[in-house]
Amino acid sequence: MEYRRFGRTEISMPVLSCGGMRYQYKWQDMPQSEIPAAEQENLEATIHRAFDLGINHIETARGYGSSEMQLGQVLPKLPRDRIIVQTKVGPAPSAGEFIERFNTSIKNLQLDYVDMLAFHGVNTLGLLDMVLKPGGCLEAARQLQREGRVRFIGFSTHAPTSVIVKTVDTGEFDYINLHWYWVNNLNRPAIDAAAKHDMGVFIISPTDKGGMLQSPPEKLVRLCEPLAPMQFNDLYCLEQSHVHTLSIGAARPGDFDAHVDALTHYHEIEHVIEPIRTRLIEELECCVGSGWAQCWCLGVPECTEIPGEINVLEILRLWTYAKGYDLIEWAKSRYNLLGHADHWQPGNNAADIDEPALAAALKESPFNDRIIGILREAHEMFYRAPEKRQSES
Repeated sequence: MEYRRFGRTEISMPVLSCGGMRYQYKWQDMPQSEIPAAEQENLEATIHRAFDLGINHIETARGYGSSEMQLGQVLPKLPRDRIIVQTKVGPAPSAGEFIERFNTSIKNLQLDYVDMLAFHGVNTLGLLDMVLKPGGCLEAARQLQREGRVRFIGFSTHAPTSVIVKTVDTGEFDYINLHWYWVNNLNRPAIDAAAKHDMGVFIISPTDKGGMLQSPPEKLVRLCEPLAPMQFNDLYCLEQSHVHTLSIGAARPGDFDAHVDALTHYHEIEHVIEPIRTRLIEELECCVGSGWAQCWCLGVPECTEIPGEINVLEILRLWTYAKGYDLIEWAKSRYNLLGHADHWQPGNNAADIDEPALAAALKESPFNDRIIGILREAHEMFYRAPEKRQSES
């Protein structure tokens, strides 16, 4: 395992983290007695495998159903000074409710403290205000710090980039969990802002949200050889020195193996990925045009500034990489959350377009004459019965 300084926390963070939202038994809270023995054994084997590999950062959340409770059966048996535990608690209307939620987390984990506590899903300015308001959640988290129950405070986010940057620039947070990878460069300004504040940077779901790379299309497999697509994506992220760790959402012990194998190239990342990066760029430009591939997002407002709150940026992103790399199933899975996942996947799909109003909103885009047609094509390509977030399944 390789390690990086996790920003101003000074934690020595493994570059791969053990994410806690795929190995749990259920997405709902339940008594430990109702969890089948085989399910618990699989989780514990996954945690022990991570620890043996040097992946000593275990990340979970109050919103991950039975995850915290199941972890509470194994984490107290590991050397506490050799594990880094993070949980996440959603913003609450009052400090008291936030503390109550945290108390449930710490009780389930059976630990005296967590190394990192994130506000889970700071996805809108309203939720940011809920965290920052006098007497609110942040003050409650600071109290938990003073009591020694929390070491560092951060936030996780699925927000538009402008909201993420504003949250980072408050200077209140030690680290950030966010999306950024080969098929999503939109959040690069947020990573740069985090670097200026010396924050730890944790990349959420680079494999699944990064293209469903656990089951990649054949075209992408060929383009990424001799690496697997998920390995290229790992190294692409880690090429950036101010990206510190990638979440590996392991469902079973063997899910770490390909990611760990990628680290054999850790000290020659640029040399290894450059030819693959060149092929990927050339193929994308061949499929969608060089101008589009390089500039598709320029002048496109965030969904809150679009009539009907159509998430044009997200739809264009999905269309671009689906066309370039055959990432159709991934694009469908993301597209069909639009309008059905609240602030976790903000904005709406392109089912209902007010063409004159939308054209006016897109007037700054160099592709304003093409975008409405692409939105219609994307809806035809991707739309199916609305999806639910995993936690709602």
